Amino acid sequence: MKKRLLALLLVTIMTILPAITACSSGDTNPSANSSTSGSTDIKERTFKIGHIRPENSSADLNVKFFKEELAKASGGKLNVEIYPASQLGDYTVVQERVAIGDVEMQIAPLATNMDKGFGISNAPYIVENWEQAKKVYSSDGELVKAMAALLEKNGIKYLAAYPLYFGGIALIDEPASPGDANVPKNIKIRVPSMKSFELTADTLGYMATPLAWADTFTSMQTGIVDGAIGAGAEGYYSNFRDLIKYYLPLNDHFEMWYLYMNLELWNKLSPEEQKIIQETAKALEQKRFSEAEAEEDEYKSKLEAAGITVIKFTDEELKAFAVKCRENVWPKIKADFGAELFDKITSNIK
Repeated sequence: MKKRLLALLLVTIMTILPAITACSSGDTNPSANSSTSGSTDIKERTFKIGHIRPENSSADLNVKFFKEELAKASGGKLNVEIYPASQLGDYTVVQERVAIGDVEMQIAPLATNMDKGFGISNAPYIVENWEQAKKVYSSDGELVKAMAALLEKNGIKYLAAYPLYFGGIALIDEPASPGDANVPKNIKIRVPSMKSFELTADTLGYMATPLAWADTFTSMQTGIVDGAIGAGAEGYYSNFRDLIKYYLPLNDHFEMWYLYMNLELWNKLSPEEQKIIQETAKALEQKRFSEAEAEEDEYKSKLEAAGITVIKFTDEELKAFAVKCRENVWPKIKADFGAELFDKITSNIK
């Protein structure tokens, strides 16, 4: 009798054991593998992102917008840590750090220390007004497509364009005949370490001194340079309003930054993660194009309110600057970018 009861008990245990095991397995529990975002393809990730503007500047607020929208779209799983004011290093260095994966993301101009071709983005007088800029610098434009291809060649994934403003020159001392590029100014100004900016400064009558953006403030304080080219009203207001006395909106270049990330990391992301990041980046690009032109005028007014003289130029003077730079600078730089591409982008410019 006892043997029969023991046998019955063993059969019962063998019958119910698989069911117990199945119930305890995460594979059969609908809620066991679910994430806060409702998808198993999004992992908890945090990306470092650097930029060169001070905290709470316009650029910093837009990076915060990107951070908030990315977290929202991913159910709080994709996050970024923001490092403003070149805390991760000068943007030229951070660009290299992104390429090797030491930093995940940056939003900044493209430096030519990795590839001379990047300089075409800031070539002088590629565009003259915002209507042209919105066409030439859109993600579907030939110029931005070329930048994306060069970035990928260097181990970086292009995410979005980030338009800022038309550039100008900031000075401590008043220049001689500011509206006449044929008059030597005898003023040393900081230029980015790019051939196009050096040639543009020389062509406009200034003495070019290549310096990193992060070193410009101290160099102006100590008299190494007496001004700068390579930024516009917002950049000079955010960084140098306590030093400069004059701003010259020459429209010498169109300041376009790019949002990008390490390519190897991008390739490791799931399709859903890639889609969320790309769509959030596109939303930032659209936001910038809708607000950048008005913001440019706003910061010119802020410079004046801070006691800085904004020197106005006539349309004829601006045209003369453009013609002189196109005649003297373009032939010397286009081979660096690929003459065919340069001619294609500039073919409709007169």
